[in-house]
Amino acid sequence: MKTSLRKVVKETSYGIMMQCMSRMLAHPLCVISMRWMVQFVGWEANAYLVDDSFHQALAIRSHTKGLMGITVSMLTYPFLLVDDFLAVNNCGLQAGLPCYSLVFKSWIHCWKYLSMQGQLFQGSSLLLRWVSSGSCFVLE
Repeated sequence: MKTSLRKVVKETSYGIMMQCMSRMLAHPLCVISMRWMVQFVGWEANAYLVDDSFHQALAIRSHTKGLMGITVSMLTYPFLLVDDFLAVNNCGLQAGLPCYSLVFKSWIHCWKYLSMQGQLFQGSSLLLRWVSSGSCFVLE
């Protein structure tokens, strides 16, 4: 029984180590690709929404640029939240294990769970914080 336990621990630690190494190697490439794509967000709305012949086009473009940034961050926040949940999902840390968090099969499973709990936008507001009625916390 000890050998099977050692084998399981060895395989689990090897898997965790490989996941960490792959994330460390892929992270800089992910950051570069995201920054490459995001640098152009907002320029399209200014080019197509406001006509150059309008006499206050520059003033309106400066407002639409900020508004589009807020809109894009609001629309993408649930995806970032799901990504954060899946980053610690069943990783061996106490916060990612059952009793504190569910073990999710996929990002869709996590999305549906957060949506049902009313937690899809948790932490998105800078000023207001609220707890949905479906939330429960374990206190020790």
